[in-house]
Amino acid sequence: MSDGRVSTYLNDHLAGSVEAIELMERAIQENAGNLLARRLEEILREIKKDQAVVQDLIERIGSKENPLKKAGAWLVEKAGRVKLGGSDDPSELARLEVLETLAMGIQGKRALWRALRVVADRYPALQELDLNLLERRAAEQHDRVEEWRLEAAREVL
Repeated sequence: MSDGRVSTYLNDHLAGSVEAIELMERAIQENAGNLLARRLEEILREIKKDQAVVQDLIERIGSKENPLKKAGAWLVEKAGRVKLGGSDDPSELARLEVLETLAMGIQGKRALWRALRVVADRYPALQELDLNLLERRAAEQHDRVEEWRLEAAREVL
């Protein structure tokens, strides 16, 4: 793949995965021992596998990971910890917001796999991936997180 746009696109999604992993690791730590932490640990393992697929793909197309994008994503997650306003129980609202952010990120990952699938015939490295499986996995992840998010919304709002 000589097209730098594919590399940029993959690096953008890699940065998104860095932010998602940071967000989940923080939420797991803050909710140690409760149901949310157990649920997030399950999804975290899967997201790390998906991140490894993107990292491998970046290498296979002859590109490199963009450390500035990864660092920027890390900083964005840290900045996101500062929240203006508040609620009677910020930890409960935070649970809803973490799940909402995660659900949106997983939808972005699903969009990645779908976009790559429509151009896979142009790039041998993409043809080696089971993009249908990756998209299904993202859809399943989203469905689980969305169920948890709506459960949190019923409890919090």
